[in-house]
Amino acid sequence: MHPALQALVTIVIGVGGCVAYFYLSNVFLDRVLFPAAGPNAGRNINRANMVRPWLFLFPALFALGLYLAYPVFATLWLSLTDRSAGGAFVGFANYQRMLNESKFWEAISNNMLWLIVVPAASTAFGLLAAQLTDRISWGSLAKSLIFMPMAISFVGASVIFKLVYDTRAAGQEQIGILNALWLSFDGGWGSLLVLRLLPALILLAFAAFVAYGIYQALRPLVWGVGYHGGSSWQGVPVRLAITGAGAWLCYLSLHSVYAVFAFDFPYGQPQTWLTISFWNSFFLMVVLIWIQTGFAMVILSAALRGIPEETVEAAVIDGANDFEIFFKIKVPQIMGTVVVVWTTITLVVLKIFDIVYAMTNGQWETQVLANYMYDKLFRANDWGVGSASAIVIMLLVLPILVWNVYNARKEMR
Repeated sequence: MHPALQALVTIVIGVGGCVAYFYLSNVFLDRVLFPAAGPNAGRNINRANMVRPWLFLFPALFALGLYLAYPVFATLWLSLTDRSAGGAFVGFANYQRMLNESKFWEAISNNMLWLIVVPAASTAFGLLAAQLTDRISWGSLAKSLIFMPMAISFVGASVIFKLVYDTRAAGQEQIGILNALWLSFDGGWGSLLVLRLLPALILLAFAAFVAYGIYQALRPLVWGVGYHGGSSWQGVPVRLAITGAGAWLCYLSLHSVYAVFAFDFPYGQPQTWLTISFWNSFFLMVVLIWIQTGFAMVILSAALRGIPEETVEAAVIDGANDFEIFFKIKVPQIMGTVVVVWTTITLVVLKIFDIVYAMTNGQWETQVLANYMYDKLFRANDWGVGSASAIVIMLLVLPILVWNVYNARKEMR
């Protein structure tokens, strides 16, 4: 059949099927199930009007149940059975085997590292870009350029950055930008500035940012639990947990500053960046940060434009400088949007697969949960452990998703 004719037939059948469903279901409802005749006509009309909206919702609910709810229950059942034994029920044996594998814990630790770095960096860069592009005349063009990576697929972006990280043998011309830059360092002042001082300053700035977050988390507790302006009893454990995590990040940042100055850089030798354990995960994170910064910038730029000018003008009259206006006036007013952007990027990070699969395939200690699940399901044909890891991913995503929906409905009210 000709493709044009096939498309026409599909449209006719699809539209005709929808029209027939709604017409026939209403006829059945009004004439057979609840006929508007006889002594109970009024009651039947009311009942029909109560049921009618569900007739319109049924196709969507059926599709959602078929493509969302059924796979969840099927995956849960697979995680509790042994497919090689004919689908025999084995309880939590698959979960126990998964927990005993070092690759699973490697994936968990890497996912936690991604969760710490990518949402924070993407949101921070997006907020910075939103603030700066609103202050320049060619800000619209700048926003378009920053947002452009969002139009590229994760696999396409991975191919681009794989070329950036490309390595050729020593003595050959390096086509990878990173290695071409690396070979220009020789241990002189340029190396000291770029490879030691600049990373140290970035780490110190990150530590200061985290310390500011700790200060903001602890400040309500100073006012006293239950008092006006203070924290509620329910919020105390969360704030203490944030403080503990922040203190750990500050320690890691300061320890990394020492490591940057103590590290012996192998100057003059091209590096295979994606095989350097621990640091290769950061090279992969750069790809997602590059993509998600544009998303964060667009959302946060709209939030910044919605800030009442009166608050900014009042701060200027009171003598506040640009930094004080930004951190004490603007950021607190858009904190709800910042949190939404942060959690949305967190959902993307929890499901990250394409970048790792295309660039390292989980080798060299870069394994993540989604790639681990893929390896178990389609390479090892271990459907039990693969399904168990899928359930773990769903359990990690679900609380953040529910929290996002709760906040969205709260803001709508």
